Amino acid sequence: MFDGFTLTRRSGYGAELRVRHGGSGPPVLLLHGHPRTHVTWHRVAPLLVAAGHTVICPDLRGYGESSKPPTDREHRPYSKRAMATDCLTVMRGLGHQRFAVVGHDRGAYVATRLALDHPEAVSALSVLDAVPISEALRRCDAKFAASWWHWFFLGQTDKPAERIINADPDAWYRATPEQMGAEAYEDYHRAIHDPATVHAMCEDYRAGLGIDRQHDEADRRAGRRIESPVQVLWATRDDMADLYGDVLNVWREWAGDRLEGSSIDSGHHIAEDAPAELAGALGEFWKTAG
Repeated sequence: MFDGFTLTRRSGYGAELRVRHGGSGPPVLLLHGHPRTHVTWHRVAPLLVAAGHTVICPDLRGYGESSKPPTDREHRPYSKRAMATDCLTVMRGLGHQRFAVVGHDRGAYVATRLALDHPEAVSALSVLDAVPISEALRRCDAKFAASWWHWFFLGQTDKPAERIINADPDAWYRATPEQMGAEAYEDYHRAIHDPATVHAMCEDYRAGLGIDRQHDEADRRAGRRIESPVQVLWATRDDMADLYGDVLNVWREWAGDRLEGSSIDSGHHIAEDAPAELAGALGEFWKTAG
């Protein structure tokens, strides 16, 4: 995996991240989702390097082999604001002041927060299979609750999910070497069998139900929008369209003058299922994003 890339550890904002980077040219930051690590990008990252980009892939704080800071009652250490500041710190430490950001699943929330909090740093934002956290919760109905019940299960504190997950991580987190690739699967498998990682991933969801929603709602009240061009991509074999109908319409209140997107024939893990299609869609967007 990641032939020609450098694997290192970099200081973030009160956390240390495992980071893989390679290539040359305009920088691109790739942010994975739950319960993956940065290796979910192993089929996409080389394609982007071949297309002339510098590619940076971190494990988000709490995930994979990045550090797991102690939490607090409000779960602030696992807020998307804290994770976004990690990423900004890493990128600046690598010499990148302005860059494109791609986020999938939970990584899309980090990418969105990065674009909202640090517009000077984000040249283009691509989100995969996600709408803003506050939009998902504001629109929550019986259909959402039945399909995405894990949000509320993982977010519990009185009856923590960790005890159930750690009893049999393979039964809870379902993936195969055939889907991910053997090396990527080994990395993922190691992560989900680490109780500290499982706890940190639950903290991500607890922050999502509380402090992250508060940050989103504060932006809404202030009329704050994403200043960079925004691309939204969603998988045909996931439930974005079933839940929201016109997925782009959900993003219109959050995007500025430039919003575009489309579906990709894929399951939820687009980077693993349709890497060439994803890399192509990203490249076309960046050509016109400026």
